[in-house]
Amino acid sequence: MDFLSEKADITFRSPLFAGILANTLLSTVPGISGAGPSPEKTLLTPNLDAELITDGEITSTTGNPNTPTGCPTPATITRAMMVLTGIKPLFINAGLRHTPSVPCLDAYGEVSGDPRTGDALPSAARLFVQGERIGSFLSSRSDLLVLGECVPGGTTTALCLLRALGYEASVSSSFATNPVSRKEEVCRLALERTKAEGHTTPLDLVRSLGDPMMPVAAGIAKGYTGTLVLAGGTQMLAVSALIRALGQAVPRVVTTSYVRDDPTADVPALAGRIGVHVTYVDPGFGDLGHAGLARYCIGEVKEGMGAGGAMYLANLMGHSPDAIRRAILSTVQAYR
Repeated sequence: MDFLSEKADITFRSPLFAGILANTLLSTVPGISGAGPSPEKTLLTPNLDAELITDGEITSTTGNPNTPTGCPTPATITRAMMVLTGIKPLFINAGLRHTPSVPCLDAYGEVSGDPRTGDALPSAARLFVQGERIGSFLSSRSDLLVLGECVPGGTTTALCLLRALGYEASVSSSFATNPVSRKEEVCRLALERTKAEGHTTPLDLVRSLGDPMMPVAAGIAKGYTGTLVLAGGTQMLAVSALIRALGQAVPRVVTTSYVRDDPTADVPALAGRIGVHVTYVDPGFGDLGHAGLARYCIGEVKEGMGAGGAMYLANLMGHSPDAIRRAILSTVQAYR
């Protein structure tokens, strides 16, 4: 397959990469999220990813940015692309348990709770307005915004929101083996409560079921006047469905071929039902001679922290697929 599933056709002068950071307590449910060494430590993952991308190293704890199997986390890929392109990334705190150590725009949100037991995100409507303000602000400083996210447990909130919006959806996972039954059980109970309480409007559904990234991203989409690219997999498809439900124009989504090829998610079919245009990046990690990166090809990690969008942006800026692969390989080899 080619590096991009289609030729890029975006013109721009001032590109920006931004990542929305947030937490949901669903990531602490055992077996839901693989984005951390333990369920409780998933709450720190967005902070660590932001440190790695900004500073080139994790500064607030010990360890290296690899999974226990040696698979490099997506943040290392995004870091490589920021160095290659010279772009200084921007992070947006939508609602974190731990105060980030890198500078962030702050939407003053909160960690979302467990949607099985009560409304997950009471501030959903306010966070949408905050996102719109952030989008308007960023419009004055860029004409192309590639927007990623880091929300451990976010594929489960994505499943809940997609189902509530009427889509027969399935979602991907950072695990090589998707914990489908665990996600489905959480979703079933959350939707039963949501239906019983009469939530029906898009932002009410986010209030009931969602995570802080969702309304902030949808608000940015409303407020941003340049070209917006949503960088991510099924979580960004949930954002796309929310944007459509709110009556807004739906931006394109960019993700990796590893998400596209996940048989438990069927991303192309879901994107078609939502009506969102998706571009896929195939970095060819199986051909680089790096055992950890090759694990992406068997379905581990797949995507995250805007990695697919970061590679897409580097290519838009004139860097060849070979140069992109070399930069990624050099970066991940430094963390052995």
